[in-house]
Amino acid sequence: MARRRQAVTIRHVAADAGVSLQTVSRVINKEPSVRPEMLARVKASIERLGYVPSIAAQRMAGSRSYLIVALNDRERTIAGWRDRQGTDWVDQMLLGGLLTCAEHGYRMIVELVDTHSDHIERELRAAIAAIRPDGVILTPPHSENTLITCLLEEHRIAFARIGSRIAGPGFAVAMDEAGAARLATEHLIALGHRCIGFIAGPDDYELSGWRTEGWLAAMADAGLPTDDLLAVGDFGFASGRAAAAALLDGAVPPTAIIACSDQMTLATLELARERGFDVPGDLSILSFDDTPIVRFVAPPLTAIVQPIAELTACAVKRVIGDPAPEAAEPIIVPATLTIRASTAAPRSLA
Repeated sequence: MARRRQAVTIRHVAADAGVSLQTVSRVINKEPSVRPEMLARVKASIERLGYVPSIAAQRMAGSRSYLIVALNDRERTIAGWRDRQGTDWVDQMLLGGLLTCAEHGYRMIVELVDTHSDHIERELRAAIAAIRPDGVILTPPHSENTLITCLLEEHRIAFARIGSRIAGPGFAVAMDEAGAARLATEHLIALGHRCIGFIAGPDDYELSGWRTEGWLAAMADAGLPTDDLLAVGDFGFASGRAAAAALLDGAVPPTAIIACSDQMTLATLELARERGFDVPGDLSILSFDDTPIVRFVAPPLTAIVQPIAELTACAVKRVIGDPAPEAAEPIIVPATLTIRASTAAPRSLA
């Protein structure tokens, strides 16, 4: 039987580099007190020997855990998984978070937490005690939950709030939500639409208000009315269908609708088809999120592309101190618009 290969340890690295164990430990822990020539020697030995630092050993050697925890909404995430509706938001968060953590020698763990639970404080305290994270990434709606942010402050854990720009502790990282809604609305106005409906998200998401503000501002700048053109959903399919019906049954039905999630947009498309509308001839439809499914429906949907991976990468860099924690100004990442076949000039102008 072949003998099991002996694992390379910190002692092997120290002997190969001709330095002390303490020096190797400081290099692994990225401490600033190592001289450049020593740093180069140790890194060369690590590369040559193929040494992989053990997180357990790092935790024993210092106060850091090298673990980042991302808190995501339990109810919505599990519902998306169970209904097999797709969880592209979570996938993109993992893409940006996992890769960025790995680049800096960290690992990321995802915890699902119900922000409305009566037991949220107990759950969080248990998770903090078990994991001892160096940083936490909060996603909406946790980003605005003061119970969570105060608890993290109490434990002096660095954290970033994705999708939040309100004043408060932690680092704010957000997409330009108002700019995104303005971009979507201006695209439809440029096509000739003058009656543009808007299906907003729920009020417990701060970003819902920003998106509504962006739509209102673009319509006002163009001198267009917004009365009876605003409806509200909860990001889910059923709420999107109800909101679209309310808009289409209004006194002046819109010739275009912007919906603030792909599920609400797909519901709008379904309702339009049932009513015999041609999309985009009778009704242009524009979505937020740009999850994979919107590219494969007929017609493919024009959509705001949320830079979720980039937002999460920025959040991770903030909580681990790259850039330095003193850079506390919010990071605002612009959105982009992908134009597909679901938007066109209204039939009266075609």
